[in-house]
Amino acid sequence: MIELKYFGHSTFLMRINGKQILFDPFITPNSLAKDVAIEEINPDYILVTHGHEDHVADVERIARKSGAMLVSNFEIISWFQGKGLENVHPMNHGGSKVFDFGKVKYVNAIHSSTLPDGSSGGNPGGFVITSDEGAFYYAGDTALTYDMKLIGESFAIDFAVLPIGDNFTMDISDAIKAADFVGTEKIVGMHYDTFPYITINKEEVRQSAKEAGKELFLLQIGESITL
Repeated sequence: MIELKYFGHSTFLMRINGKQILFDPFITPNSLAKDVAIEEINPDYILVTHGHEDHVADVERIARKSGAMLVSNFEIISWFQGKGLENVHPMNHGGSKVFDFGKVKYVNAIHSSTLPDGSSGGNPGGFVITSDEGAFYYAGDTALTYDMKLIGESFAIDFAVLPIGDNFTMDISDAIKAADFVGTEKIVGMHYDTFPYITINKEEVRQSAKEAGKELFLLQIGESITL
């Protein structure tokens, strides 16, 4: 079983095999997460899917304080190395790496990726994490893509963390299809409500998931669950 704690937008802290893995930290600029005490977040790893500011805003601050290893694509890692971060591990699409909490595979995403200063963030991606505590797909920002079927063919996915806010990413309908493609009945929603463009009707979203036979988790900021 894997413990998830939600910090808003697309930011999750996962506890796997005694290690804490933080995904796409965007907390201090997010007014919805104003009550989150960022100084209390001390991950062992920070995994970043792509270079947009709403996924990297707090990387440097948290990495410096915690000493966490930053894992992302080559371009993002190089950019943060230029800022003086040294505990890093670069990856690229199709590659995998075994860490002490489990195995990470960097998979395709359909989106864009520009770093806050306009530098290229390389190609956006997502992560499939496998461990003896379970396996999950963290999609990052993406459109629905048939490549997701390859994940379902290759892994036994327990749950998928999927964007559902529409406009910039999938909506709930596409997220349901994505869950089908990767072979899971459990969807953890992300990338919604933070900005006016991605505000959702939670009742409608929950109803859509229910009608499709999916279990949808829309966590409150600061809430933890175990899946």
